[in-house]
Amino acid sequence: MLNKLITSKTRLRLLIKFFVNQANRGYLNGLAAEFNESTNSIRKELNHLSDAGYLEKYKDNNKIGYKANVGHPMYEILRKVVLKHLGLEDIIEHVLNQIGEVNEIHVLGDYAKGLDTGLIEVLLIGNQLNTKYLNNLELKIEKLIERKVQFIISNRKSSDQRSILLYKK
Repeated sequence: MLNKLITSKTRLRLLIKFFVNQANRGYLNGLAAEFNESTNSIRKELNHLSDAGYLEKYKDNNKIGYKANVGHPMYEILRKVVLKHLGLEDIIEHVLNQIGEVNEIHVLGDYAKGLDTGLIEVLLIGNQLNTKYLNNLELKIEKLIERKVQFIISNRKSSDQRSILLYKK
């Protein structure tokens, strides 16, 4: 969806990185290594996004870091567009409709770090969740969002995992 609107793959990856989780930050060389791209292409897109006000630059010792500008008027809209592009809104909608007593939904792994790797790890916290329905739901959601989905069920969140909270009752 978003890849048809934003034709630069590098720009799209940067938007996903910074707008899927406002805590995500990055430096030029680290982003180039993470995305396996040249520093020149990353620098060009970082400059475009920061000149437009979507990203903020900050100094960290001798390095310049980048993060999402949460004060930008388009921040929430861009975040929702990125979540929709990744299919995370569809996951929430389908899970809450049929699964049972869900208290929280978290995204773990690469997507929590802002990396669109194709496997979305979703932590469902609740009691008496319908696991049979959940197994069928994985396949339906995978076809809908064109990404692999792995559900992890728990009755409480482990504090050692980096995650993005998508839903809380």
